[in-house]
Amino acid sequence: MPTSVSVIIAAKDSADTIVRAIASALNQAEVVQVIVVDDGSKDTTAQTARDADDGTGRVEVISLGKNHGPAYARNRALEVCRGQLAAILDADDFLLPGRFTRLLPHAEWDMIADNIAFVPTGYDAPLEIKGTDDAHPLSLENFVLGNLTRDDMHRGELGFLKPVIRLAFLKTHKLSYNEDLRLGEDYDLYARMLAAGGRFKTTRTLGYGAVVRPNSLSGQHRTEDLRRLADADHDLLALPLSAPERHAIHLHETQTRNRYRHRHYLDLKRDKGTVATIKALLGDPDSWLPVVSGVLRDKLSAPHAAPASRDVRYLFPLPEA
Repeated sequence: MPTSVSVIIAAKDSADTIVRAIASALNQAEVVQVIVVDDGSKDTTAQTARDADDGTGRVEVISLGKNHGPAYARNRALEVCRGQLAAILDADDFLLPGRFTRLLPHAEWDMIADNIAFVPTGYDAPLEIKGTDDAHPLSLENFVLGNLTRDDMHRGELGFLKPVIRLAFLKTHKLSYNEDLRLGEDYDLYARMLAAGGRFKTTRTLGYGAVVRPNSLSGQHRTEDLRRLADADHDLLALPLSAPERHAIHLHETQTRNRYRHRHYLDLKRDKGTVATIKALLGDPDSWLPVVSGVLRDKLSAPHAAPASRDVRYLFPLPEA
């Protein structure tokens, strides 16, 4: 059973959060290396990360001259991993004590992920790790379906999973992050691993804390990022897939491309005005329904926008104590 873990942290302007992230990784007995990739920060992220080493020399910092995005940054870290396993940690998040001790003994996996606690900014109460839960297989079809936005506007969140990844599998199948993506790069890698025969398991036992920030980089994306993610789905469809897998990916591609079309015409209206937007739409009938439904959805949802919650919520229901 592989037991050595390299934790990868892609960071941009994260000097105020990087110390807790690093400390939570160094506190794990299985961690042999914490690789911080400073992705073109304007603050003291790189030096703050170096200073956060606990004296064991496990913290390594790679400084990039300009911002390239998390996919590029993580690939640079993957190139220098010394552990048998890699674990992604966002720079404003944290690992719960004993995370890898609980996860790694589960059998037969190439990726394994645990439950996530989404905590509001400033939340500092301890999170209770309740009970234990068996690890269950997650198929490519169910993973992709778990990333769809449903009719009730609830966004699928399985793309937020932060699995521990067997590096030998990535090497054998020549897989890495798609550096063209600045949105959905995790989803894309996990889907390609599954399509290559990777075994993905999940457990409801809590192990990862994700800080919910209103200005989080993960919550911001360009219109172009949506098009690139839809194109990545299109590329996935070229792989040997079962009919249910193909259907699920097609649904995800269609939903993502429709979001792109909606955003594209909103951008056009902002930049060129209403008349130019209507003229463009008349020549693009495939975009009529996505644009109209997107506008209606925005109008219907805006008045009901809820204030940010101060409560912790979980990706999966917690296991019984």
